[in-house]
Amino acid sequence: MIALTCIAFSSFWPSSRAMETIGHTALQVEKLRREQRANGPACILAVGTANPENCITQDNYTDWYFEVTKSDHLTHLKDIMKKTCEKMGVKKRYIHVTEELLRDHPELLDPATPSIDTRLQLVAAALPDLAAAAAVKAISEWGRPAGDITHLVFSTSSGAHMPGADGRVASILGLRPTVQRTAVAFQACTGGAAALRVAKDIAENNRGARVLVVCADALSVMGFHALGEEARPDGFLAHAIFGDGAGAVVVGADPVAPGERPVFEMVLTAQVTLPGTEKFISCDYGAGGLVYNLAPPDVPVFVGDNIEPCLTEALKPLGIVSGGWNSLFWVVHPGSPVILDSYEKALRLEPRKLAASHRVLSEYGNMVGPSVIFVLDEVVRGRRQEEEGEGVGRPEWGVLVGLGPGFTVEMTVLQECSNK
Repeated sequence: MIALTCIAFSSFWPSSRAMETIGHTALQVEKLRREQRANGPACILAVGTANPENCITQDNYTDWYFEVTKSDHLTHLKDIMKKTCEKMGVKKRYIHVTEELLRDHPELLDPATPSIDTRLQLVAAALPDLAAAAAVKAISEWGRPAGDITHLVFSTSSGAHMPGADGRVASILGLRPTVQRTAVAFQACTGGAAALRVAKDIAENNRGARVLVVCADALSVMGFHALGEEARPDGFLAHAIFGDGAGAVVVGADPVAPGERPVFEMVLTAQVTLPGTEKFISCDYGAGGLVYNLAPPDVPVFVGDNIEPCLTEALKPLGIVSGGWNSLFWVVHPGSPVILDSYEKALRLEPRKLAASHRVLSEYGNMVGPSVIFVLDEVVRGRRQEEEGEGVGRPEWGVLVGLGPGFTVEMTVLQECSNK
């Protein structure tokens, strides 16, 4: 009985040769894992942006809006819209909505008329081309063929189709059929920052990967309608500040000299979702399109109270803020002028520290997800245009920040490559 038990037990016990094979395989797997990872951190290699052709100046927006919505008789609402537009710090915006589009689709004007199908179809038709236009600029600046892109991270809060716009963008750009696509959906104002966080992980864990991040939004199509007597303040705010656009970034680790010109290393990323803030910023899709819930009086105050603790916790491992927040450069999503003011007051920032964010807000409005990529483009181009001697003394470290629904803070710590 004992002998039989020993024989049965031994039949399950690997032989010494089998153990050697298992050990060898484990070593091979670990070697493969190491070989698959990049040697260094992900870098921002190129940036591109694009907008729809239709541009409307803020000074003319109120008259245009009440004319195309056939609401000129609502003079008291027109006064509210005009005053709201004047407070936004915006000079002009680019939107897909045109008079021709509204003539062809009058159902977009009445929020009580089911129009969601029309809106989704219009976005599905317009968004890929807009996204591809930004990507073409980024790839051109990068200087390598589009076929060298290995991964595509596509972010949008506009539309809802399967297959998504990412597949169409890959086709327009002529990316390889083997390109690996990842969709980041419905992150709103943190869409661009969230997509960059995903791209960093991909680039650092796939040796030789070149990740194309594309963030595009056309919420003007999803949310445009006539404001009635029952209009809420956030309805006026949405119509007065939001624009459409697309931003693209090429991300990769271990840049190849001399062709690739890395601008910033993506040192670390962090995301914080503050409990109990689900209602602070939200959007709902219904039969009549998109409805915004922006809680404008609360958001700037909440930003001012919470942004410094979030940043302090995220940057603590690096110990790079001994000189204060002014020792950094800033790539901040321009949600609104009062939110940018909240940043400046809470962090005690010097004048012009958020100049790039203010300029993007002024020239484009809040384009939701792509906005932070537009700010990044401003910062990148500003540094590349400087003569070598003029860059001495400028901050080597910086932070890219996006704020979005939920109430979510997305952060990426950047380090200038040329100073290393």
